[in-house]
Amino acid sequence: MSRLSARMLSVRTRSTLRIAALAIATAALAGCGILPKQETLALYDPTPQRGAAQGAANPAGPQVDWQLQIGRPYADTMHDSARILVRPEPGELQVYKGAAWAQPAPDIVQDTLLRAFTDSGRLPGVARRGDGVSARYQLLLDLRRFESDYEGGAAPSARIELGARLVQNAENRVVASRVFEIATPADGTDVAQINRAFQRGLGEATTQLIDWTLAEGQRDAEARR
Repeated sequence: MSRLSARMLSVRTRSTLRIAALAIATAALAGCGILPKQETLALYDPTPQRGAAQGAANPAGPQVDWQLQIGRPYADTMHDSARILVRPEPGELQVYKGAAWAQPAPDIVQDTLLRAFTDSGRLPGVARRGDGVSARYQLLLDLRRFESDYEGGAAPSARIELGARLVQNAENRVVASRVFEIATPADGTDVAQINRAFQRGLGEATTQLIDWTLAEGQRDAEARR
């Protein structure tokens, strides 16, 4: 064997030994608990089941001939998050450890509304604000609360609070505004039970928003004809 070949073999051997030693040391550190363990998250989706919030609750509700844009709800830093918020006491806000929403709460609300307005069949078109779709009205939302709230009880309620403004786009004019507040009791304290309470609450809030939006928009559209 040549000196060059022997030297290359020696370098490779030393490199292999260093990698093996590093792997053993890392395993030992992990076994001792020095390295942080990755948190395991259970993801929950509070989106109501199809048909639960299609805006058909009011059979006398209007069918309209105008299109609608829906903006992503504004939320503060705590609520613009995928962490599931819980209020164990008034004035105290925490998060459930090891659990999260499948996406941030404002996106859950916007996606739910877009799907429900579309499935209702009561208007020709609905789109996200900024998608380039021409619409007569836009729905602007303020997500004030999306929390599990104990309110002094043994089990929490899914509390949703949404501020809504319906705006006529051509004139940039506020047609109507309203605050929607929904509190839906959970069947227990388990996060899965709380998720089901949010599904019911979000379905109720969506139905109310659809009926209100279409009624107020149609009233304004007819007044301008």
